[in-house]
Amino acid sequence: MAQVLKVYHYPTCSTCRSSNKALKEQGYELELHDIKVTPPSAEELSKLIPLSGLPIAKWFNVSGEVYRELGLKDKLSAMSDNEKIKLLSAHGMLIKRPIVISDSQVSVGFRAEEFSRMWYNS
Repeated sequence: MAQVLKVYHYPTCSTCRSSNKALKEQGYELELHDIKVTPPSAEELSKLIPLSGLPIAKWFNVSGEVYRELGLKDKLSAMSDNEKIKLLSAHGMLIKRPIVISDSQVSVGFRAEEFSRMWYNS
């Protein structure tokens, strides 16, 4: 039976489509969630961020429109982690995507080398 991965993605994002295709080719089943419609809750993010091993700043889609509109480049450093998590959970498009989640690991974004190391069967 194929392992099921929970994936927060944006359906029209080419990077998300590429990562989903690659995961399916590796035999995974995907439980897809549109990050704009149903972003992860603050509570879920509080669990996922430490599991990813990444600093919270790496979870922000810094090239996105919402990031620029909210002027976060200058504001983020002064915010607490709780404030950052609330902001991410309120604006799914602020989150770097895709987020791929298994029982034991989480990846954010689609950097080929790291992604393949984590998710591709060896």
